[in-house]
Amino acid sequence: MSDAAPPRKAPDQPWRTEGTPDEPPRKSGGRRPRGRWWSLLVTAVIVFLLAWVGLTYLDEGDEPTISYTEFSRQVDDGNVSKIYSKGDAIQGELKKARDNPEGDGDYTKFRTQRPAFADDDLWQELSSHDVTVTAQPVVKQRGPLVNLLISLAPLVIIVAVWLFVARRFAGRGAGGMFGRKAPPKPVELLPGKHRTTFADVAGIDEVKGELDDVVDFLEHPDAYRRMGAKMPRGVLLAGSPGTGKTLLARAVAGEAGVPFFSASASEFIEMIVGVGASRVRELFAEARKVAPSIIFIDEIDTIGRVRSGGASVSGHDEREQTLNQILTEMDGFSGSEGVIVIAATNRADILDPALTRPGRFDRVVNVSPPDRRGREAILAIHTRDIPLAEDVDLVQLARKTPGMTGADLANLANEGALLAVKRGQEQVTAADLSEALEKVQLGAERTLVMPEEDRRRTAYHESGHALLGMLQPGADPVRKITIVPRGRALGVTMSTPEVERYAHSEEYLRGRIIGALGGMAAEDVVYGVVTTGAENDLEQVTNIARGMVARWGMSERVGRLSALPSDAQQAYGLSAAPQTLDAIDSEMRRIVDDCYEEACRKLRDHRGQLTALAEALLEHETLEEADAYRIAGITRLSKEETS
Repeated sequence: MSDAAPPRKAPDQPWRTEGTPDEPPRKSGGRRPRGRWWSLLVTAVIVFLLAWVGLTYLDEGDEPTISYTEFSRQVDDGNVSKIYSKGDAIQGELKKARDNPEGDGDYTKFRTQRPAFADDDLWQELSSHDVTVTAQPVVKQRGPLVNLLISLAPLVIIVAVWLFVARRFAGRGAGGMFGRKAPPKPVELLPGKHRTTFADVAGIDEVKGELDDVVDFLEHPDAYRRMGAKMPRGVLLAGSPGTGKTLLARAVAGEAGVPFFSASASEFIEMIVGVGASRVRELFAEARKVAPSIIFIDEIDTIGRVRSGGASVSGHDEREQTLNQILTEMDGFSGSEGVIVIAATNRADILDPALTRPGRFDRVVNVSPPDRRGREAILAIHTRDIPLAEDVDLVQLARKTPGMTGADLANLANEGALLAVKRGQEQVTAADLSEALEKVQLGAERTLVMPEEDRRRTAYHESGHALLGMLQPGADPVRKITIVPRGRALGVTMSTPEVERYAHSEEYLRGRIIGALGGMAAEDVVYGVVTTGAENDLEQVTNIARGMVARWGMSERVGRLSALPSDAQQAYGLSAAPQTLDAIDSEMRRIVDDCYEEACRKLRDHRGQLTALAEALLEHETLEEADAYRIAGITRLSKEETS
C-alpha cells in the first residue's frame, strides 16, 4: 500500500491531483502551449532576418575608405568612372575593381578625403580622363525607412515586452505575478489506474461509516437530486497526527472513482498579499471542471484559525484573505455541482466559527487512534507485503501497542523489516518486531559503558518500577524490563494494559503514580539516596497528580471543578485565582507524598523480590514478561480480554 501524497503535475502548482488524466504539465500562470512558443520563436527569427537583409542590402553605406594617394593613382590610370564631392569629401566609383591596398578584397565604390593643403590640379586631371562629376551621391546613405526602423526598434521591443507581461498577468490582482490562471479544459478519468480505497484503510470503521454517504452521493448524484437532497459541502476530519485523515480522504475519492485534489493549507500562503486567494480560486475552478470531485486541504488550521478583530500585519492579512476566499468558494457551491471539500486538522478547537458553521464544513468527523482490533487490522494491512515468520502473532503485537496510530504502526512494521534485512534474514520474526517496538517507543540502543555501581543502581531502579507494577491491584501488566540504555533512558520498564481503557478511576491513577515513583523509592530503600534518574518519572507523576486535582475533581479540597483546563497548563497561573492555585499545589503534594510513602513501604515489605529482580537484570540485562513474574514469584492474574 502506498499512502504517500500524490505528486504535483507542475513543480510550482500548490496542489496535487489524483484520478485526473495524465496530461502534459501545464506551465504556471496558464502560459501558452508549447506550439505557441515555437510560433513566437519562428516569428522572431523571421523579423531578425528581414531586419538584417534591410540593413545589409538597402543600406549600401559600407564602402571602403581609401587614401587620397590611391585615389590620385586611379585617376592617373584612367580607372575612375565618376565622383561626387561635398566639400573635401569625395565619393566615387571605379571602372574596374581594384585590390584595396589598405584593406581586404576588391572595391569599386569608395570614399576619400582631399587634404586641405593639397595643391594639385584635380579638376584638370578629372576632365582629361573623362571622369563624370555627378550631382547625386555615388554612395547612397540609409533611406528614411531604415532610419525609422532603427530608431523605433528599442521602443517596439519595450512595448512588446510590456504587452506580453500585461496579457500574462491580466486579471490576477495583487498576487497576479505569482498566481495561475488556466483556461478551462475538459478532461476525463483514465480507467485502470490504481487508487486508494477503503480496502487500504483499517481501524477506523466508524469513521468510514460516516463517509459512506459521501461516497454514495458521488456515485449516484442523480438519486439525491431527484429527492432534493444536498450533500454536506464540507467534511472536517479532526484527530491526532497519524490517525489516517489524509489516507481516508484519498480512500473516499478512490472508492467513488472521482478526481482528488490535495494541498496543504500552508502552500497557499505567500508573502505577497492576494496570492493565496488567487490560488484558492484556481483550485476550486479546476475541481469544478472535473466535477464530481474532491478537494482535500490538509492542516487547515494554518489559515483557518479564529480571525482577530483588530488591525494586523500583512502576513495575517494574507492568511485572512485566503480564508475568506475559501469561505466564498464554498458558499458558491449550489449543492449539485458534486464538489466536496474535505479538510483535516488536529486543532479543531481553534478554527474560525465561520468555517465550521452549517453550509461550509457542516460535518465534523473525529478520527481517533484505533482500538486493539483496529490495530490488528492495520498491522495486517502494513505487513501484507512483508514475509512474516510463523512465530509472529499480530494479535499479541496489537495488545502491546495501545495508543499507537496508523502511522506509528506502519513505521513499526517497516522498522521490523529493516532489522530483518540488516540481519540477513528471509523473514521478519517476532523478535524483530519486538525490538522495532522498543526502538519506536524508546529510541535506539546506546553503546554506553556504565560503571558497575551505576549499572547496579539502574537495575534496582527498574526493578522497583516493575515490582510495584506487579503488586499494585489493577495496574497495567509488566511486559518487559531492561537496563540496556535507549534514547535518553538508562533503563526501561514497559507496561501496557490488557484491555483498552477509556476512563480511569482514582485508584488506577494512584497506582500509576506509585509505579512511576517505584524507581526513586527503590534507590531510597536500598541506597538511601536519590539520583537524577527519576526526572522523567517525576514529570509523569506531576502531570497525573495535576490532572487528578485540577481537572478530574479527585480532590475534596479543590472540589468538583475544572480549575486548570488542559489547554491552560502552559499558562499556569493565568486560569485560576491564587488561592485555588495554592490549593492545587498543596493537594498535588499530598497525593504524591502519600503514594511515595506507600511505594517505599511495599518495597521494604518485598525486599527479597526486589533484589531477585535486580540480580536477574544484572545477569541478563533484559527480562521478558513471563521471566519477570517468575523471578518475582508473583502469579499474574490475566483478565478476560474484551474489545
